[in-house]
Amino acid sequence: MIPTVMVQPLDFIDKHYLRTVKYNTMISTSIPGFYLKHAEEKDVLIILDLIKGIAAYEKLSHEVVATEELLKKNLFGQNRYAEVVIGYEKETPVGFALFFHNFSTFTGRPGLYLEDLFVFEEYRGKGYGKALLLYLARIAGERDCGRFEWVVLDWNKPAIDFYNSLGAKQMKEWIITRIDGEGIERLAEMF
Repeated sequence: MIPTVMVQPLDFIDKHYLRTVKYNTMISTSIPGFYLKHAEEKDVLIILDLIKGIAAYEKLSHEVVATEELLKKNLFGQNRYAEVVIGYEKETPVGFALFFHNFSTFTGRPGLYLEDLFVFEEYRGKGYGKALLLYLARIAGERDCGRFEWVVLDWNKPAIDFYNSLGAKQMKEWIITRIDGEGIERLAEMF
């Protein structure tokens, strides 16, 4: 039997709820048999498997350099840079959301940034991705976030349509800019 916590309907945000959830407790959703759980260090292999799953879907498997050790250090170490919520169908992990906080100077408040939202293909179409996204919106409300943002690949029409159906808007006037790996080192040396 899976230990669960009943969650109020998503239109009701209990300001103290998220602070009291035990991280090893499964959180009930409105979908029978689908639960959410805040990841713990013991879940690192599950998280890595889900990361590899989203990379394969996005045709970017060649870019995955994350390891069990890196995830332990950066998700559960002294400095925790992101959080993960795992979705389970009964006791099977089927999807996840990895997110972290940013900050908006314009709103003067933190934001919640969704880095990855993924559900294995054989479990799609059941509302699991939507449940994960709605739960993160609940967290954003609880944490007084001014924004909840993410990016989507321009070819991923099913995801774009899904996000649009929830009222999300594309920020087409913004261009994602990135420096990684050796580029970071090169810029740091210029200082």
